[in-house]
Amino acid sequence: MKVVSSSPHIHGSLRTDRAMLYVLIALLPSALWGVYAFGMRALLVLLVSIASCLVTEYLLERHSGKFTLNDFSATVTGLLIGMNMPSTIPLYIPIIASVFAILVVKWTFGGLGANWMNPALGGRVFVFFSFSSQMSTFVLPRALSVDFVTSATPLSAIKTMVSSGNTGLSNSELLSSVNMPVSSLASGLSSSLGISPYTIDAFVGNIGGCIGEVSALLLLVGGLFLIFKKIITWHIPVTFLGSFAILSWIFGGVPRGLGLFSGEVLYPLFTGGLFLGAFFMATDWVTTPTTKKGEIIFGIGCGFFTFLIRYFGSLPEGVSLAILLMNIVTPTIDRFVRPKRFGFVKEKKEEKA
Repeated sequence: MKVVSSSPHIHGSLRTDRAMLYVLIALLPSALWGVYAFGMRALLVLLVSIASCLVTEYLLERHSGKFTLNDFSATVTGLLIGMNMPSTIPLYIPIIASVFAILVVKWTFGGLGANWMNPALGGRVFVFFSFSSQMSTFVLPRALSVDFVTSATPLSAIKTMVSSGNTGLSNSELLSSVNMPVSSLASGLSSSLGISPYTIDAFVGNIGGCIGEVSALLLLVGGLFLIFKKIITWHIPVTFLGSFAILSWIFGGVPRGLGLFSGEVLYPLFTGGLFLGAFFMATDWVTTPTTKKGEIIFGIGCGFFTFLIRYFGSLPEGVSLAILLMNIVTPTIDRFVRPKRFGFVKEKKEEKA
């Protein structure tokens, strides 16, 4: 008896639970750094987010008759949601984000493998626009020798200064003008490396921001681990970060009246949720193109929209919205860059006599 089933027909030996476990391992260093930088309140936010996702998943699988808790997908979603939250966030907000991510984004469309956007991304965007004030309130990390002072993120501070007419200044000059502190480590390395201390702090993770997005270094390590384990490929992260960097260099100085090819690259690259989004949210298997060419187009699109929102939009950050926009066009990308069918020969049009 022959069995005819729907696609996909290509299978690999890597199981979902093992892949998700690798993602958890890759996220752990930056999550632990967030707990170190922002205190035990950050750990509580992470635990509440994970627990909310697991409880919601359990209740839905009880109703549907499926058992999916053991594939770690809900755990990854909860950890990502917690890492995308400020440590000062009221706990009901990550709970709402987690329920929305699992119930609406994941299960409403059929569960794991059927959702059209990353559940954690959907939950984060939902609460960002629902609770904008709480999602935009941050504290400075302990390494800056301050007692957890509430502050805007560096991106928000720069955006406000540029919008107020402070043109012709570099990021370091803008941050210095608002007395943004730097760590002693960054101050010591700055002169010897010839790099701004703000850039060093952004790379290491000594800046204000969401719990799991502040350390570009540890996110890079986690992303390289996933590439080494072949959980993701380089195509989306490299084209995402690369296109954003190139656009920032070419056009980043325009809003400040500096002209073309005068924009900074490293500091914008290391700040915000760029590394977290490029390695851990834009690379979601389900919501990204299925071909390498499609992944490259997807990554370039993410970089373009992130640049556009950051530099010319009203928001200081645009990673989540950029990935969401590209998730929408993923089916279109797959349609136009799908590989040629095996054995298919394009028919030539008959020549007119």
